[in-house]
Amino acid sequence: MADNRGVGQFRADAAEQEATIYLYDVIVADDYWGGIGVESFVRTLNSLTAPVIHLRFDCPGGDVFAGRAMEQAIREHPSKIIAHIDGYAASAASYVALAADEVLISEGGFFMIHKAWTIAIGNADELMDVAGLLEKIDGTLVKTYARETGQTPEQLNEWIAATTWFDAEEAIEYGFATGMDTLGSKAKAKAPAQHWNLAAYGHAPQPAPVAEPDPVPEPEPTPEPIAAYNNSHTDHLARRLRLVAHAA
Repeated sequence: MADNRGVGQFRADAAEQEATIYLYDVIVADDYWGGIGVESFVRTLNSLTAPVIHLRFDCPGGDVFAGRAMEQAIREHPSKIIAHIDGYAASAASYVALAADEVLISEGGFFMIHKAWTIAIGNADELMDVAGLLEKIDGTLVKTYARETGQTPEQLNEWIAATTWFDAEEAIEYGFATGMDTLGSKAKAKAPAQHWNLAAYGHAPQPAPVAEPDPVPEPEPTPEPIAAYNNSHTDHLARRLRLVAHAA
């Protein structure tokens, strides 16, 4: 996940009636080294006064608590907020998107939910404490997903344990999205062209392979120049004919 940080972009396009925030990067607690910092996001969101705010997602996830703070800021904002899943709303980005009033997903978009994980060192007691914290986090995520999607906690526990990726149709069917995004490519033309490194997640969809260009044919070898025709014999005959004609 760390090598995704700062790869994309986080910025806002303010407008009088409809503003847009692009969340095309990893979610982080501190954006000193790049990414979508929670403080920067909340400050940017609260600076917008347009009646409608669009949040455009191509986000591989990130810090769970930073995502929770972003989620809360979205819920408390007075504007109508519409989330657009242009690419991924993975991990922490999934519940950030669900905080919006509407969630629209592109035909090629994906939602992903999974169990919380971290890196820890320490003795057995300390590691067990960390495991207990992760279980509590999972419990809060299941509650949020259940409230927003209408799915049962039992089903959601199965999905997060399996690290489940939902395509557009599945996301709509299971309540993660309210509909298909029909705005088309005009609204999504600013999406970065990179592919996220999703190696940390299980079952991640792979980008379509890029077709190899046709091999460039080797240039035909330049033919050697043909030697000038040696016409000395012909010239000799011509001279003799002229002499004969002259003598006659």
